[in-house]
Amino acid sequence: MIAIGIDHGEARIGVAASDALGMLAHPVETVPAQPQATALNRIAAIVQQRKAECLVIGLPIREDGTEGTAAAKVRRFAANLAAQLPAGIRIEYQDEYGSTKSAAENLRAAGRRTHRHRPVIDQAAATVILQDWLDARQTLPVDEMEE
Repeated sequence: MIAIGIDHGEARIGVAASDALGMLAHPVETVPAQPQATALNRIAAIVQQRKAECLVIGLPIREDGTEGTAAAKVRRFAANLAAQLPAGIRIEYQDEYGSTKSAAENLRAAGRRTHRHRPVIDQAAATVILQDWLDARQTLPVDEMEE
């Protein structure tokens, strides 16, 4: 199953995709978040081009496990995006806690200067979000994967 990962931000939206086996995530592109209609159309086009079956959106969960205003913004974005997607595309959420920090650390380890590569960080964060989701699915029993 091919899945698309999303790291939603106020200025930019990082996009990642899984391989055809649904095992590895890789960066795709960074989409400008504004105007939102253009961003939604671009993401919907990526979903269709890649024949994705699932969209995994990073959800900012607080340390105490609750959702705040940032999570509410992400959920509104997801609802608007769902209206642009073909029927049958599942939308799931993945706790994005630490994804941007992890992505920046990975880029620094690879010799990239993160302060000059913000769009790359957004893609890398989307990759972390999607890979976390893929990894969690690998540990689920087969009957729970279908739910």
